[in-house]
Amino acid sequence: MFSRRFTSLVSGIAFLAIALGALYRLLHWFPITIAGMQVYQIASFLVFVVFAALSLIAFQGAKRERDDGD
Repeated sequence: MFSRRFTSLVSGIAFLAIALGALYRLLHWFPITIAGMQVYQIASFLVFVVFAALSLIAFQGAKRERDDGD
């Protein structure tokens, strides 16, 4: 139904949005509490690193699909 390039672009944008949200929390600290436990900054840092890497991988996959002519 959708091309692989479109799927890679959409997933790259979604991962980038999550990474930017984590970066925002790192720069402008605000408390997050889940089930009575506070989420520490290290969790936001790890989310930023993982989702930024996933975003780069997805965008590279979309670029590769464009270059291959698929």
